Amino acid sequence: MDAKGIKEAIQWRKLIDTLLDDKQFADVVLTGGYFINVITREIYVADVAIKGEYILMVGDAQELIGPSTMVEDVKGKFISPGFIDSHMHFESAMLTCTEFSKLSIPTGTTTLIGDPHEIGNVLGVHGMKEMIKEAKNLPNHIFFTVPCAVPDAPGLETSGYDVNSKDMAELLNDEYVQGIGEIQSFSNIKPVFKHAPHLIDDLVASVSYAKSIGKTVEGNAPGLFGKELAAHIISGGTHVSCHETTTKEETIEKLRYGVSVFMREGSSQRNMSECIRAITEEGLDSRSAILVSDDMVPEDLLKYGHMNDIVRRTIAQGIDPVEAIQMVTINPATHFGFKELGVIAPGKRADIVVISNLKEMAVDQVYLSGKKAAEKGELTIEIASYTYPESVKKSIKRGPVTIEELVIKASGSRARVRAIVGIPDQNLTGANEFEMNVENGVVKPCLKQDVLPLLVVERHGRTNKVGKTFINGFKLQSGAIAESVAHDTHNIIVTGTNYDDMVTAVNRVIAMDGGIAMIREGKVVGDLPLRIGGLMTDELDGKEVSAKIAELSRLALEELGCGIHVPFMHLSFWSLVTSPEWKITDKGLIDVDKFEILDTIVR
Repeated sequence: MDAKGIKEAIQWRKLIDTLLDDKQFADVVLTGGYFINVITREIYVADVAIKGEYILMVGDAQELIGPSTMVEDVKGKFISPGFIDSHMHFESAMLTCTEFSKLSIPTGTTTLIGDPHEIGNVLGVHGMKEMIKEAKNLPNHIFFTVPCAVPDAPGLETSGYDVNSKDMAELLNDEYVQGIGEIQSFSNIKPVFKHAPHLIDDLVASVSYAKSIGKTVEGNAPGLFGKELAAHIISGGTHVSCHETTTKEETIEKLRYGVSVFMREGSSQRNMSECIRAITEEGLDSRSAILVSDDMVPEDLLKYGHMNDIVRRTIAQGIDPVEAIQMVTINPATHFGFKELGVIAPGKRADIVVISNLKEMAVDQVYLSGKKAAEKGELTIEIASYTYPESVKKSIKRGPVTIEELVIKASGSRARVRAIVGIPDQNLTGANEFEMNVENGVVKPCLKQDVLPLLVVERHGRTNKVGKTFINGFKLQSGAIAESVAHDTHNIIVTGTNYDDMVTAVNRVIAMDGGIAMIREGKVVGDLPLRIGGLMTDELDGKEVSAKIAELSRLALEELGCGIHVPFMHLSFWSLVTSPEWKITDKGLIDVDKFEILDTIVR
């Protein structure tokens, strides 16, 4: 028996002794609450007794109350297992694992499954290992699902480092790594099969290794049906999840195939209300329906909550509260094979949420491994700040740009151009063509049509290329916005109403070693340095980052006239080449469905 097995055996014996020895007692007893049984989908009055980090029993626990037992009277309140966010990116919140956890724990989320795909694209295996290292110091449970392919679309984009099957042994054998993350490199089934079959070979090798050591594999199957969906499922070792499902029809087919549908409800991508119709309207079983956030800004965490808010929204769609709670507890625990998490039962980890109002999902208390961690929305434990090493900073590997590098050129006085069409609150985009004016050989932005230049500047020092197209739907009235958060390879993405401000915005991002910059008439309207891989900051705490992003969003509206919701997150997803229809990378305008680079100028 290894050390872990010995430790477990000792712990089990302690629990047995406490239950059967009249002279031993529980450490904590929650008395008289409405117990939410996610195993049987019931609510009934019961006590919950805790010893150390584990649940002793559920029921009448009065005999387990001793002179040193902490008794919490929770009459009239509801006792639930701690919530699990099954798919999220710390980088999207621009927060370290530590600062995200400080905001998340008081809302009842006790387990996070982070996908370090973003830092992996910038810094490779080293960046991911540094993030995993940080998480090991935290009191909540953080596991990682790591990418097996970086970049997702070789030849169509440029990442800072490449990751493939050769890196899997080093990553997957870490006990904090749950498995392989979203397999985006095989989201575009037919184009990849036709044009890049070597990606499939490498993917299957990674998945085979992961399965051989008992690890899970997560999928990424936007808009897939029939043979294509079946191929994607098989590529993941016969069982995957999908957090890119956006319609009821997709949800139905995926649930019927055994896919775990991760119904996403984040800050800028909200798909739950459509996906949940497969259950509310068609009556499908919800055991494989799981709620996730994917990408959240810290302001939303503070203002609305985390998984408790997503559960609240799900209840509002007509789902029974206990069924909705199953979607963030036992359902994800079953998907991932968590033996200690997701339920409250004897011998399970004592991760507990006490809820004062079930319909509103108002969290009163949170317990992590038997210890009260939060009460009334505030932490009751100390979580030290975390500083990342210099090795994950200074990731901008190029010098300043010039206006000559950024302008989009065309001949004549008019040009017909291709433009990405932004869709609010979605990763998906549309595609269209527009007639634009040309002056001195340069295509001019057109505020009347809401068509602006959209560029991606390679910043990893590997090509120094600039991809160029246009965006329709950003609703920007003046100035420019640039950021080094641009999924998934995280080059610098910029748009604006004039090229001069766009140049200044890009160069401000470069000067900050990564971040967000807003420029108007050559002056900085607002900025936020993100020096950890150009994605996150350890210089501000979570509340400070939230306040800063809220300020930037306000300035984007008031100073630049940008009326789109969470503009920085929307901008960052217009380079995500695994999500249809058109996207932009450092290589140019990408037709995602055809897996090819298009000319921006039609004529």
